[in-house]
Amino acid sequence: MLLLSDVLAGTQGTLEWMNLERQVTLPDMSNAAFSGVTVDSRKVTPGCIFVARRGAKQDGHDYIPDAVALGARCVIMERERSYTPTTPASHQIVALIRVDDPTTALQSLARYWRDKVDPIVVGITGSVGKTSTKEVAAAVLRQKYKVHKSEGNYNSETGLPMTLLDLQPGDQVSVLEMGGGGRLGEIAELASIARPQIGIVTIVAESHLETMGTIERIAEMKSELPQALPPTGWAALNGDDARVRDMANVTAARAFFYGLDPGNHLWAEDIEGRGLEGIGFTLCYDAGRLADAAQVNPELGKSQRLHLRLPLLGEHSVHTALAAASVGLLLGLDWSQVVTGLADAGTAGSGAQIRIIAAAGVNGSTIIDDSYNASPTSVLAALNLLEQLQGRKVAVLGDMLELGPYEEAGHRKVGVRVAAVANRLLVVGQLARIIGQEAIASGLPTTNVYFVSSNAEAINWLIANLQPGDNVLVKGSHGMHMEEIVQKVRV
Repeated sequence: MLLLSDVLAGTQGTLEWMNLERQVTLPDMSNAAFSGVTVDSRKVTPGCIFVARRGAKQDGHDYIPDAVALGARCVIMERERSYTPTTPASHQIVALIRVDDPTTALQSLARYWRDKVDPIVVGITGSVGKTSTKEVAAAVLRQKYKVHKSEGNYNSETGLPMTLLDLQPGDQVSVLEMGGGGRLGEIAELASIARPQIGIVTIVAESHLETMGTIERIAEMKSELPQALPPTGWAALNGDDARVRDMANVTAARAFFYGLDPGNHLWAEDIEGRGLEGIGFTLCYDAGRLADAAQVNPELGKSQRLHLRLPLLGEHSVHTALAAASVGLLLGLDWSQVVTGLADAGTAGSGAQIRIIAAAGVNGSTIIDDSYNASPTSVLAALNLLEQLQGRKVAVLGDMLELGPYEEAGHRKVGVRVAAVANRLLVVGQLARIIGQEAIASGLPTTNVYFVSSNAEAINWLIANLQPGDNVLVKGSHGMHMEEIVQKVRV
């Protein structure tokens, strides 16, 4: 829990005390404690800190009265802005901390708090798979350490600092997503706040082409994480992706490669997609491939072949498991701890929130909920899972956003694959129409493709047409809010 003394030290701000009527002078209250930090007045909880930052469309200073009314005990605001309470008189006392720029102050406070708690920080970036990798890595590391992790996709210039400010004394490892979808330098800035000792890069793919322009620039952006690592750190890199593998050349840290290629340090063989029962594979490690590995972890002095069955959905989850196992081994876990953590990651009560899950649906169907986000790479992976399932296969696909010049080609590529996998296709949105058109051109009967313009239309169609035994994949970009469909067709 943050103390006022921490907030002042971290922000270097100027303190004023106010009640809801007027400025007041109070004795030293450096031990006042705050329950959390938010930049959204709607998410204020009693006792928290509200950061009044200027956004692209809204100014947080306009919402200070709302935040105070909801119980904020501290407000970080610009020095030159005035605050005139508009609510009735109250005995509630509010700390106003004036700074030059609230966003910069939030980041500085997070950097200060991260250094004070001093955990080992694991940063994760990549075009696809950040959240699942974070969740599985946290489940593995929890076998040995007290683990803190970012919630949801809090990986931005404000989300990552707020995540760091949730650190508690005694947390030993912090596992953080680092997004970076808008510009070069963004991940470098996040890394300067979090100061990771270990970095995972999952894959470089087409997402964010709209803002970044080329896949080479996306790779350059993702490489900012390994570039930020110290010489004593580790870059855990997907060695199957040439662009990610090349990041070993730009980091001062030691490189550890994982993937399906037997040339990696840690690799998988005999991969078995088991549908909704998960995945199976042989985890392989050759102790002779990593110089001085036993000095990092005695367990790395032993070659291994471990046959695993894990409750993670989709063969693409093999890479997720390998990334998490890599970090576990680099942080001193033994092989049995790694295996236990991987097995725990996809089970109920594990604390993990793996993005793709299966749930009972209306009319005896099964819903494959992968609705959080979508790119051509991730949709193709989800379709591979759908292909493994018995029964009628229904794909509900929405627009894939932020693809820039790859927009049409990406949607067409998905359409070709859908025609080979699905029995029924329901497309939601204008861009997704391209998927439907290409699926028809690739052989899916026109009568089996349905074009709708809204989630509500999709819900109505599914409720009216799903049958017992149907397997229904729901996936689209975050901006399509396709979780609304899942919520209405789950039972």
